[in-house]
Amino acid sequence: MKWKSSALFDFCADFSPKTRSMRVQLRVPLCWQSPDYPGFPESSRHFVRVREDLSMLTTKAGPFHTEFAEPIRCVIVDDHEMLRYGVRRLLEDAPDFTVVGEAGDAAEALKLVLEHRPDLVLLDISMPGMSSFEAGRLIEEHTGTRIVYLTMHEDREYVQQALRSGASGYLLKDTPAPLLLRALREVHRGERSLSPQVQTRLRDDAIQPNQGRVPLRRSNLTLREREVMKLLAEGLTVKQAAAALGVSVKTVDAHKFNLMRKLDIHNKAQLVTVAIQKKILPLPITM
Repeated sequence: MKWKSSALFDFCADFSPKTRSMRVQLRVPLCWQSPDYPGFPESSRHFVRVREDLSMLTTKAGPFHTEFAEPIRCVIVDDHEMLRYGVRRLLEDAPDFTVVGEAGDAAEALKLVLEHRPDLVLLDISMPGMSSFEAGRLIEEHTGTRIVYLTMHEDREYVQQALRSGASGYLLKDTPAPLLLRALREVHRGERSLSPQVQTRLRDDAIQPNQGRVPLRRSNLTLREREVMKLLAEGLTVKQAAAALGVSVKTVDAHKFNLMRKLDIHNKAQLVTVAIQKKILPLPITM
């Protein structure tokens, strides 16, 4: 330990990596002399030092986290309440995170972010109503909040759309808790973080775009067709889907026709089934 001096006392600090705690020691005069004691203001002249020796004060400051001073403020957005609860527990059990809000859809997420201005927003992709990518784009344009998509989708099209919307992170829901927390800290520091599976998929697609693989039918759908398919599979009418997406009924009808033609779908039941198979619609959770 190396002692340092200030105007009032000598001090040293010893950080323990094992216990992540800081031991601070102060050496201060028992009393102070005045008016001739150098370096002391006029207001301190009523102190009189009667002894030359020094007393030693030692204190243990408790857990000392070197990577953060303020907790990382987060908003969690997912249409499954149980998942939000699990993520909240994970974050709040970590000393450097705090959750300032939750939402079940992208529109509500946008309101919360504008209200609370969190450091991070964790966004699901497959939610009813407003597109998560559109919400992400607006958040990126109008706030300093960093966007992390937390999803089950590892499709290249989803990843590319997420990155285009301004995402700093794209993490899969099966990411182990320690890796998830580490990734969120990286994003908070200004880095980009992608799940290893997503990185591998993007790298493989870049090296071998289509060699030796039969294209999946879902890759033929545009992102807008995916959104329309999700809304229709959720039970919305064409008119309701048009209102949710902010487009005309005629536009939604055109997308519906195209996606049903591409996927060889002929009725609503087939549409729902294929949407679940292609992970456009989450598998219903039975209690």
